[in-house]
Amino acid sequence: MTTASRILVLNERDPQHPRAGGAEIHVEEIFGRLAARGHHVLWYASGFREAERRVRHRGIEIERGGGLPAYYASVPARLRRARREGQLDVVVECLNKIPFYAPLYAGRPVLALCHHLFGSAAFRQVAWPIAAAVLLSELGLARAYRDSLFVTISESSRDDLVRRGIPAEHIRVSHPGIVAPTLCPDPERSRPCRLAYVGRLEAYKGIDVLLRAAAMLVPRFPELEVFVIGRGREASRLEQLARELGLAERVRFTGYIEDGARDALLAETRACAFPSEKEGWGLSVIEANALATPVVASDAPGLRDSIRHGETGLLVAPRDVQGFAAALARLLVEDAGTLRMRRAALEWSRHFDWERAADEMEAAIGLALAQERR
Repeated sequence: MTTASRILVLNERDPQHPRAGGAEIHVEEIFGRLAARGHHVLWYASGFREAERRVRHRGIEIERGGGLPAYYASVPARLRRARREGQLDVVVECLNKIPFYAPLYAGRPVLALCHHLFGSAAFRQVAWPIAAAVLLSELGLARAYRDSLFVTISESSRDDLVRRGIPAEHIRVSHPGIVAPTLCPDPERSRPCRLAYVGRLEAYKGIDVLLRAAAMLVPRFPELEVFVIGRGREASRLEQLARELGLAERVRFTGYIEDGARDALLAETRACAFPSEKEGWGLSVIEANALATPVVASDAPGLRDSIRHGETGLLVAPRDVQGFAAALARLLVEDAGTLRMRRAALEWSRHFDWERAADEMEAAIGLALAQERR
């Protein structure tokens, strides 16, 4: 795409939202680069306490539309105003919370950026009435988006879309990139007997599986320590579980830490664990790999796409505590196989670049605009 476009991004949270996560990192990294290339990017998000109405971040104009009910209700009117004021060539709708159904009212091409859809997994994340509403909200996707192009971040999410009735020829897979760490990890050097988790502390992330597996490993690895890096609604419950399992002196809940400190910690970690039941992709997996740290994760959508089983990490059946304990034990032992996996993880991480991801998004936007012109 050679000409600058006016892009309106619909995503519930922006990068400064207190509950921003991997989806927001993905959108920020790609559209910050597109803004630097001369595209006008307006990101319409929900508000949060003490949030400014308008801010500029990495060249992206962020506009916030109030709390969640008011925000979702305001989206059609905001798109109409964008058209009227000449702010809009294409809408990029992020499908990772509740669908906006923008093709029904946008009046412009809609490119759907699908991180993942919840499906029945919503019932393990929120109260059942909300989960039921989320599930119902996804039922009309195939009809409403039948003429839209999709960009999705993993093969698992592509397959999920196809099962829901989206034509495979309408879907492009574009893996996220990572920001390469500034330090140079040494895969050969011995590391402390440490495990780590990085990400939001939410129920569907399965962090309790890591804690239960760690408790099983203590007799064999008496020096074991566990770092839980991140924040979220499950923090108090997980801290209580660690105490009940006798891990209070071994598990450190760090909350949010800056990238440099996180990277230094992971570069001295023998394995990361990601027991989530579903992800759009494993961004934290690749970030750990970039520090020569292999990963044990659930054999679940998204995670199975970001891990080469037996090479860069190990996949275990979801919620299988004994399976996680056995796989983590394999990586806690620093033998030739473990060192080989560290080297492979580091090499695998070098395939993931944000500039390439931005190129692919720019090409998809160009294709959506070309189809509209035809």
